[in-house]
Amino acid sequence: MDLLAQPLDDLRSQVVDVLRAAVSNRVFERGTECELARQITAIAEIVRFVEALLIDATGEVMRRSENAVRDERMTSHLGCRDVTELLQTLTRLEPRSAARLQRAATAVRRAVSPTTGEALDAPFPSVRAAMVDGVVGTDGILAITGPLQQTAPRVSSAARREAADIVVAEARGEGPDAAPPACAELLRIHAQTWALALDQDGAEPRERIAERKRSVVLGVATAGGVPIRGTLLPEVAAQLQTIFDAQLSPAVAFDDPITAADAPLIVRDERTRPQKQHDALAAALGVAASSGILPTLGGYAPTLVVSVDADDLVAGTGFAHAQGCDQPVSTLVARHVACAGAIQRVVTGSDGRIVAIGTEERVFNRYQRRAIALRDGGCVIPGCGVPAGWCEIHHVTEHARGGPTHTDNGVLLCWYHHRFLDRIGWQLRMNSGVPEVKAPPWHGTDHRWRPVTTSPVRRKKRVKRVLTT
Repeated sequence: MDLLAQPLDDLRSQVVDVLRAAVSNRVFERGTECELARQITAIAEIVRFVEALLIDATGEVMRRSENAVRDERMTSHLGCRDVTELLQTLTRLEPRSAARLQRAATAVRRAVSPTTGEALDAPFPSVRAAMVDGVVGTDGILAITGPLQQTAPRVSSAARREAADIVVAEARGEGPDAAPPACAELLRIHAQTWALALDQDGAEPRERIAERKRSVVLGVATAGGVPIRGTLLPEVAAQLQTIFDAQLSPAVAFDDPITAADAPLIVRDERTRPQKQHDALAAALGVAASSGILPTLGGYAPTLVVSVDADDLVAGTGFAHAQGCDQPVSTLVARHVACAGAIQRVVTGSDGRIVAIGTEERVFNRYQRRAIALRDGGCVIPGCGVPAGWCEIHHVTEHARGGPTHTDNGVLLCWYHHRFLDRIGWQLRMNSGVPEVKAPPWHGTDHRWRPVTTSPVRRKKRVKRVLTT
């Protein structure tokens, strides 16, 4: 006899009725801000109660699937490989969400005595009580128990439970500082603080675990990009964050605001923070690859090889192909890579036979780069602020269109502005060997050509010229 079938059917019917009434009557749109806040609070509480049911049910599925004999497991009876697959099938969740349910159930489910059948205490009784009372859901349970469980077996189970009791009090709004009920993120911070205080062995055991779990994995290339996932060591993440911070620090204007006419141009950057971090990582990879200190491949520095038909490159049509990536890229990408790297022409016959191989045409040597860096100071797009060491050198007149590899034709651009220069609207030109920029149509009303630099030497000369006139 299914003891929950009728109550669950009634609950589902009530939720459906409330949802349909809210949608048809546009309840959320018509409510005041206070009413909307109360509604969200009530809905979230109901969700936590429902999550408690789901977590307890997941715990029972786990118990029935722990039999040493595979054919006697619940998962096997229902034709699934493991509990995660079964939960995916039943709940329509993704694997990570199914795994989170299992971790929450492990922390709060009550074991059953094999001899008496009696329900025993949960690993964290106070957390279970908070779950049953609708105080915490899956996020809250994992926020409290996750950091504390990582201290096992160095910290006793009794000490972990006592710490959990204190954090649960924060979740209920009954903590020592009488603060309102804490959200999951604050609960995690509280739990981490207690875990650090209780763990007398310090960070070393956790570091050994992190060392084993460190990973970076590139996913399968799709038309939308290549997903990346993994786990960084804390110091590696800190170094990467430092690179992000250096690249994404507030922009500074390049021009000296000496007069109103020379007021600095400020770039409107509509990239999201994750997009900016992607571009900072791209710049860091470019700097590392060109540094000359990385291990070589076949006797040469790691080189990104992009192949494209010469006619397509000139016309800007068709596709290019990056070695190591299954997805084609645009000819714009090919031009970007060629502009910052080297070009080698390979002539093939109609049957595919190689009939001629040209030598590599190095774009800018290190002496030219130093001179251009001295002249420009950094990315020449006003307000960008990326220093010279992180920039690429762009041919103002494209190499493919006969532009010379000369300091009079090269300017510093950061990875982002170099990669998307055609799209963002800034125009570049060389005037007697000095780069000038013109703002795009969307940028204010000042669309004249202006020389730009962050070079301290050139800026000082400009000030002297103004003072002597």
